[in-house]
Amino acid sequence: MTAAEPTRILLADDHALVRRGLRLILDAEPDLTVVAEAGDGTEAVELARHGVDLAILDIAMPRMTGLQAAREITLQSPHVRVLMLSMYDNDQYLFEALKAGAVGYVLKSLADQDLIQAVRAAMRDEPFLYPGAIATLIQDYLGRDASPDERAAGRAREEATAQLTPREEQIVKLIAEGNSSKEIARALFISVKTVDRHRANILSKLGMHDRLQLTRYAIRAGLIEP
Repeated sequence: MTAAEPTRILLADDHALVRRGLRLILDAEPDLTVVAEAGDGTEAVELARHGVDLAILDIAMPRMTGLQAAREITLQSPHVRVLMLSMYDNDQYLFEALKAGAVGYVLKSLADQDLIQAVRAAMRDEPFLYPGAIATLIQDYLGRDASPDERAAGRAREEATAQLTPREEQIVKLIAEGNSSKEIARALFISVKTVDRHRANILSKLGMHDRLQLTRYAIRAGLIEP
């Protein structure tokens, strides 16, 4: 991309009205242009392979979340910068977004104020975080916001998350959204027996026993919205 060319942006959000509003903000800037839109994370990963400089991803989307899509885009299209959008000022989502490779985290409620600044920071390879997120990172670094037991529990959750494969994360998301084994098999084009085997492996890895525990885990890990 030369200096004269605008930054080519992919917008991914499952709400068309949200995408339209964000597009109006971005396309009003002469150095920015939205070249693609996606309604879910799977579509975003595919579109990121084609002439995109920056992907703006909603945290919670169907089929594949923004966090999952960020990981895939970072691996498959490393030249594409990633910004995360979220409705929630949520510590867990923030940390998961940064671990997934995002260079910035923007609250939807502040998008009209922060989005342009975040996009330009990302294209300079500079991080962008809203003020509350910066405070969260400082507190986490200093270790003042958690007891030793809470920090140990957090490390255990991170280790458990790292053990899950992308397919297992996808199945956790679908289970937590209330899908049956038959519905998951149909959505992923695999057999019910394969779904059940994945479910058993997931429960074993996470040390859990039922759907309720998996749903709570999915919310903490940013796979679904609370």
